[in-house]
Amino acid sequence: MSATVPQRDEHSHSTAGGPTPDAEGTATVHPSSTTRPLRALVIGYGSPIRGDDALGPLVADQLETRVSADPELSAQVDVQARHILTAELVDDLARAERVIFIDAAANLPPGEVSRQRLAPDASALSTMAHFHDPRELLAWCQALYQRVPETWLVSAGGADWGYACYALSETAQTAVAPMIAEVLSLIGAEPDIPDTGP
Repeated sequence: MSATVPQRDEHSHSTAGGPTPDAEGTATVHPSSTTRPLRALVIGYGSPIRGDDALGPLVADQLETRVSADPELSAQVDVQARHILTAELVDDLARAERVIFIDAAANLPPGEVSRQRLAPDASALSTMAHFHDPRELLAWCQALYQRVPETWLVSAGGADWGYACYALSETAQTAVAPMIAEVLSLIGAEPDIPDTGP
C-alpha cells in the first residue's frame, strides 16, 4: 500500500517585525511582538509531485496531527509543511529556541534516517531568491536578528524522484515512522544533542 501525498497549501504564521534604529542609527529587525516565542519550530519541505521528495511535508502533516492533539505541546510547537523554503520564514526562525527541518535526501541510502546539526551559511548573504537552503535562512536570521536558533535537519534517503508521482516508494514509507520519532525526540531533548549525520 502506497502513502498518498496530501495536497495542501503552504502556510506561514507571522510577518517580519519592522526595523528599529539603534544608538548609531543602524537598523535592526526584531521578531514581531504579536507572535509568541516557540520551544520548537518544525518545517517539513519538498515537492508533493516528485515521489519521495514529498517525505518532508508528509512527515510534517503527520506530526502536526500529533502536536495539535496535545494542548500543552501545541502551545509551544509550530509545525509547517512547505513546498519550498522562502524568505518570510526567517521571522519564524528568529522566535524559536529550536528549529527542525525535515527533508528527503539524495545523498543517503534509500530509507536511511539521519539527524544533522546545521549552522548558518554566510555565503548566502549575497542573495535573497524565492527559495533557500536551511543554512541560508539561518544566515539571514543571524544577519537580521543577531541570533541563530539551535537547528537540526532530519532527513531520509529517497528512492524515487520522478515527476508527476504522488506516492512514496515502499522504501521511503519505511522511513516515515523513524523520522517522526526522531523529530519528537528533538522537540523534547536537552541542548547538545549528538549529530548522526554523514
